[in-house]
Amino acid sequence: MSSSCLRAHRGQQGFSLLEMLVAVAILGMALGALYQSVAGATRNVRADQRYAYAVELGRSLIADNSVVPLEGLQKNGETSGGFVWQVAASPVTRPRGSTLARGRLQFIDVTVSWPDGPRQRQINLSSVVAGQPR
Repeated sequence: MSSSCLRAHRGQQGFSLLEMLVAVAILGMALGALYQSVAGATRNVRADQRYAYAVELGRSLIADNSVVPLEGLQKNGETSGGFVWQVAASPVTRPRGSTLARGRLQFIDVTVSWPDGPRQRQINLSSVVAGQPR
């Protein structure tokens, strides 16, 4: 080997052990932050999916009970996914002198609740539906 080749090797320096440790530590922190943000996004997607299911369940319960008995209605149940629901209908108060028969319009309230980790979530939907004799 020539002396110029030896001088070129001595002039090159690699990373020191300290520089490598700092680089690995920064990489570890960045990967940890990325993992936490992905886990948070996954939790949010799951919570949004369960909320959307509860809203659709409530809407379908209102549609299934679009005509209720004149005296009102009380129902409840639970889905296999742990969603607990309640349907309550009661006659709309008629103004004095109204020609509308009692119970022909009904307020309907639907409540759907479900567990979300340590918390209990709930939605309420309300509407007006028709009342009809049995």
